[in-house]
Formats: sequence, structure tokens, C-alpha cells
Amino acid sequence: MKTKRLISVGAAMATIALAGAALSGCSTGGSGTTGGTQTDSGGKITVWVDPPRVPAADAFKKAHPEIDINIVQIDGTVGGKTVQQQFAQFDAAKKGWPDAIFFPSNDDIAWATSAKSNYAADLTDIMADTISGFDPAVLGMCNIGDKIRCLRNDAAPDVFWYNAKFFADNGYTVPTTWEDYAKLGAKIASEHPGKISGFTGDAYAPDRYLWAADCPTNNTVDATTVQINLADPKCTRAKDLLTTLYDGKALSTDGIFDADAAKVGPDLVMSPGAVWWGDYLFNQTWKIPAGTMQASAPLTWEGESKPSTGDEGGGLWGLSSHIKGKQLKNAETFMKFVVSDPSWQVDLSTGLPAFKAVQDDWIAKQSAANYYADTKATFEAFKPAISAVPGDHKYQLYNTGSVWTETVAPALVAGKSFDDAWSAFDQDLNSQAKAQGYKVVTSK
Repeated sequence: MKTKRLISVGAAMATIALAGAALSGCSTGGSGTTGGTQTDSGGKITVWVDPPRVPAADAFKKAHPEIDINIVQIDGTVGGKTVQQQFAQFDAAKKGWPDAIFFPSNDDIAWATSAKSNYAADLTDIMADTISGFDPAVLGMCNIGDKIRCLRNDAAPDVFWYNAKFFADNGYTVPTTWEDYAKLGAKIASEHPGKISGFTGDAYAPDRYLWAADCPTNNTVDATTVQINLADPKCTRAKDLLTTLYDGKALSTDGIFDADAAKVGPDLVMSPGAVWWGDYLFNQTWKIPAGTMQASAPLTWEGESKPSTGDEGGGLWGLSSHIKGKQLKNAETFMKFVVSDPSWQVDLSTGLPAFKAVQDDWIAKQSAANYYADTKATFEAFKPAISAVPGDHKYQLYNTGSVWTETVAPALVAGKSFDDAWSAFDQDLNSQAKAQGYKVVTSK
């Protein structure tokens, strides 16, 4: 009888430490630089998922009772390092890897494709049919060395969210430029103390603002060289914007996932934010009443003709390079299901699917709830935002979000100036990049 076992990764690691054995169903071989050979369990697979993706694995289990699957729930902290540390142990032991994983942080794909780990399989040929169902721009972060090394769960470009009721009641005009957003945020905070126009305390904050500015924090020059230059005009415009908002008391120093964010969330009047903010944050988490929030197109920087926006998550699925045979085929079936099957992507997921064929069905289902102030206008902003995300940003072995939460976030909580917070972020980002072995340059 096939049964699902949902266990914590902590328990799994304890099993490895005490018994010296791999997780049941995981690959026990290796490939690439880890040595050993690929293995075949005969069909059983182990998948690692964070809490929000447990329903995806459960839906797969229901749809494919013929496949024996072991589901392990892992720490889903964005910017966390637990999973990377666990994989380092697996690489050293040459066993224990899950057959498929939802990476807690998109940055994880950097170490998972590094020469040291080489965990994430090259999907270019073995999943070519599935890959063809994605917009290449959505899979840009999975294209590493011209090979597709992961699949995207959902598209997560930022749109511009605002409290339509508040704007209408107070006669404010929705901004269309980043500069006007900053000025208006400070103005609203002055006229309506306690109302906020953004969050700075989470690991997605640099994606929300610096990536949107096309600031070079994560630009690949070659395999061992990155461009980081926080003095670049595209970085200083983001810094100036955040300084205006912060000095104007228009920003919350909480992170969007913090418990306190649910208390201040209803006071958010506007902010760039991922398309999944609508259902997941505003509706399900912060319980903002229906008919309040609305999305518009991403903002444009003054002097530019096209909008530019960040990208928050969207989630990456990885497949083990350490397996073959029936085990590999079943893991591929799982990968295809979680990115494209409507029973997960349409019926259960809160984010716009990255897989094109199910995007419109998801929009139709979400629209039926009529949650937004203007449902039609909100969903019309979603898909076009994908093309507004600057393409030079790549995930690296250093985690920009973690650096932000370790420098900027605590500095602002402590009441330091934004200049001080920015300087600490700049210094630590460069230091961590160099510590990972990168040569850092300021221009390409």
C-alpha cells in the first residue's frame, strides 16, 4: 500500500545524522563533481516542499496514486540558509538528496547549479516539451549557461498596488512614475499619519526597489565575475526614492511576512508588490475587505519611456541530477505536474502561473471572486508586467535579500539614517560576493 509521509526536514536530518542513511526514497548516488553514479529507486520519489507548496504535492499524490511519493516539509524562510547547509551535508556524504525540491529562496538555484554541488539537473532536453510552455522571460533566472536548470512555479512581477477606496475618498491621483510615488507617499504620511506606502524589512525589499531600478547588485559578467555598483545612477535613484519615503515616515520597517505586518497591512495605501500580494497578502493574510485594493501597471522612472519593475519570488522547482530510470521519470512527472496542472496551478495556487497555458484559467477563477475594487483593471496589469522586469539581474551564490535583512532592516529599525543603512548594505554585499569567490567589478 502506498502512503504519503509528511515529515519535517529537521526529523529527516536527525535520521541522517543518527543512522547515517539517506532519506527514504532519496537518491543515494551522485553525479558531476560529487562523484558516484546515478541511482534508481525503482520508482519511489522524495520531494521537499515549503508549507505553501504542500498542497501541490498533495494534489500530485491524489492525481498519481501509481507513484510512491514521500513528501517532506521544509523551512520556507526566504533568504534562509538551512536548506543550503543540509545540501552541503548531502554533497559531502554523496547521498540524501531529494529527487525534486521547491527552493525556499530563488537564490538557492545558484549554489544548486554550482560546480561544488551540481544538484539541479539540466532540464533542457529531458523536459523540452514542458519548457516550451513558458515565456522565455519567465524562465530567465533558470537559464544558466544556456541550460535550463529549474522550472518556475509562478510569475511574480511587481505591479503597483493601491488602496482605491482611500485614494477616491481623499482625492489623490495614482502615481505613474517612481518619483511621484515617493513624493506622494511622504505627502500622505504627513496628511494621514500612520498610513504607509511600503515595507522594507523583508528579503524581497531589494527586489521590489533595487531590481526595479535596474541597480547592478546581481549582474553576471562571467562565471566568476559579478557587477556590483551601488554608486551607479540606477542604484542611487532607488536610494533617493527610499530615502524620501523613509524620511517622510511613509515606510514600515516590518517585513511583509512578519506577524506585525498583518496589523499594519490595512494601513498600506500604495506600494509596488508582486502579483501574488493580492490574494495571498491582502485577502488571505491581512484580511483587507473586498473592494478596497487594486493594481495598476508598474511604475516608470522619469526620463524613461517604459515601466520597470522588480520580481518577488515566483518560486523555482529543481530536479535532482543524481537519479535515473523509473525514479527520474517519476520525478519528471512530478515536475511537470506542479508547474502546469490546473488542479494545483489554477485551483489552489495564489500566484499567477508561470506556465502560459493555465494563466487565463487562473485569472478567470480569481476574477470570479470579485475581490478587487476594479477586478478587470487589476488582472489586466498582471501579464504585461512580466516584460517590465529588467533582465540583467541573476541569482548568485551570495544572497542579496539576506544581506538586506542583515544590514538595512535592522539599521532602520534602530532608527539610523537611510544613508547609514545603505552604506552597511553596500559594504556587506561586496564582502559576501568576494567571500563566495567572485571578482567584483563596478562596470561590465
